Amino acid sequence: MKPRVLVTRKVYPAALAILQEDCVVDYHDAYEVLSPERLQRKLQHAHGVVCQLTDRLDAAALAAAPNLRAIAQIAVGYDNIDVAAATARRIAVTNTPGVLTEATADLTFALLLATARRLPAAERFLHSGAWQRWDIDLWCGADVHGRTLGLVGFGRIGQAVARRAQGFGMRVLYSSRNRAEPALEAELRAQHVPLDLLLAQSDFVSVHVPGGAATRHLIGVEQVCRMKRTAFLINTARGSVVDEAALIAALEEGLLAGAGLDVFEQEPQVPEALRRLPNVVLLPHIGSAVTSVRSLMCALAARDCAAVLRGERPQHLVNPEVFA
Repeated sequence: MKPRVLVTRKVYPAALAILQEDCVVDYHDAYEVLSPERLQRKLQHAHGVVCQLTDRLDAAALAAAPNLRAIAQIAVGYDNIDVAAATARRIAVTNTPGVLTEATADLTFALLLATARRLPAAERFLHSGAWQRWDIDLWCGADVHGRTLGLVGFGRIGQAVARRAQGFGMRVLYSSRNRAEPALEAELRAQHVPLDLLLAQSDFVSVHVPGGAATRHLIGVEQVCRMKRTAFLINTARGSVVDEAALIAALEEGLLAGAGLDVFEQEPQVPEALRRLPNVVLLPHIGSAVTSVRSLMCALAARDCAAVLRGERPQHLVNPEVFA
């Protein structure tokens, strides 16, 4: 009998074709997120699940899935999954790293530029018909070229952003638990420094660490207060990494020049106080939103899910101890 795989939300067709070769697919062909109760009912008969960051696969959900052997997440982050509970049940958890690196780095730099140069507000000004003449200080923003960029986290995406910063002649600082190899530091002209020093010296602070308990509010009141009043905070990682209340207060009080955010603490809810601030650029979590990239992410998750159900080791395994 073929194993049964639940696909929790709408995906690109390539994923379904891959899964249907070896599995019976229970496809929820909708953008609607399954309620916890409905998700648990569907998981009762599933051997594998291809999920998205909007699906909460906590201990209660896993307890309702006695046959589950694979959880394939269509994302790099997996803070919506209780990996410890999955590992205890010897359920393989996979993600989709690598494929979205360049797209997310592109979006990060686009957000940095848009925030520094006030592009969305300037565009709205033009579309409104308010532009009547050229003025010497019309929509003046901040320099990017030659400024200091601080990268909080220096994995694949952080490194890709550092490469882009070279084209703008930026000084690059980075903070991470593990220091990069000297050759890579030299190639990217990046200097490893403690987080406090990075915050104090950077004109732009860009966040590139995973979500989860270990990084929750890594950028909080104390960290925001260490930043320059002329600095900008950019976050394309996970909303939980930044204390939203602290950021809003800093922006309202003029302790920061601005912020560019693609992620939020309680997505899709964005605080009204944040939305009404004039010095922020807000995007709806579109870091990897390139058609070819999203399609490949779906296909990678499907391949890894099918591999686990065939008894094979998947390519992108989050909890390798299940195959020990």
